[in-house]
Amino acid sequence: MLCRQMAERMARYWQTEIITTCALDYMTWDNFYPEGTEPLGPTVVRRFPVDRPRDVHAFDKLSAEIHSRRAQATLVEQENWMRAQGPMSSGLLDYLRANKGSYDAFIFFGYLYATSYFGLQLVAEKAWLEPLAHDEWPIYFNFWDAFFSLPRGFIFNTEAEREFLRGRFPNNALPGPVAGVGIDRPSQIETTEFKERYRLEKPFLLYVGRVDESKGCGHMLDYFIKWKQESDSPLKLVILGQEIMPIPFHDDIIHLGYVTEEEKWAALSACDWLLMPSPHESLSIVLLEAWSVERPVLVNAECAVLTAHCREAQGGLWYSNFAEWSSALTIVNEEAKQTLGRQGRNYVERRYSWDRIEEAYLGAVKLPT
Repeated sequence: MLCRQMAERMARYWQTEIITTCALDYMTWDNFYPEGTEPLGPTVVRRFPVDRPRDVHAFDKLSAEIHSRRAQATLVEQENWMRAQGPMSSGLLDYLRANKGSYDAFIFFGYLYATSYFGLQLVAEKAWLEPLAHDEWPIYFNFWDAFFSLPRGFIFNTEAEREFLRGRFPNNALPGPVAGVGIDRPSQIETTEFKERYRLEKPFLLYVGRVDESKGCGHMLDYFIKWKQESDSPLKLVILGQEIMPIPFHDDIIHLGYVTEEEKWAALSACDWLLMPSPHESLSIVLLEAWSVERPVLVNAECAVLTAHCREAQGGLWYSNFAEWSSALTIVNEEAKQTLGRQGRNYVERRYSWDRIEEAYLGAVKLPT
């Protein structure tokens, strides 16, 4: 989504194209979209088939094995892990080899996947990297040391991300600005129809994103169920997004799955708090979207990026355990929540306007004139 948004926005200044795979599901990499090119607003998307889907069980087993000895893993072993990680697309890599002369620059989004690792090396003299990095175990493979020395420049999502990577790669200059993404809040958001459709007469907590253990959803669900047992709060938990891990049956947990953009904005505008339990984020667009409609956020203190957002914006709170999570939801009154929301909106307007983001990209990626 970030790549798409930037390709569409920067088409005002450049002729842009998105080069990607036919996959939709990041767990299996099954081909979903048709191969070939497709107009996408002011830009074009060019898709290539994935060579083979990921064997999730085999990949998890390989990850557990190499994780335990990642400092001793050879380059061959690390690159084999990357191939298993995927998505591997011979067609995409062949296209980059054959057509790099037709492009002035390549911006790779996300350091962690095979398209970036193998693709960037083919066009390094024209490559910029938007790492989307945070403190997770694969970043400590030593093959990244050479990889992070290849790009001409970088574009970071947050200051916390840039500082983390400069600590991880002290011998690399890692030149580039902190940009992020612009936030387009709709001019009109209709909440009444949304609340009536899903029978949400009372305020609710909201989670938006993949329902995944790696996103902290397990402890969020455990905390919510425990909190409901111990309190008389009428708040329900509304969840928007794909169910990767099982969501327990509970009268006050409402899983709506995928919804339209209009419904997402209605949910954000109507919620009591946005919950962000993920311990690992490099930006969090939905956090910024919630602030843009003046809603407070409650985030996992383990995530440096999210807590840095909250500290700078003064738009949310963070928790390290159930007691802190419960206290935030129980003690903070409506006036304080409104203040947090307003301060969050001021932060988004100050830091995440499209004019500022576009200026950062134009300054970072120098194209031939």
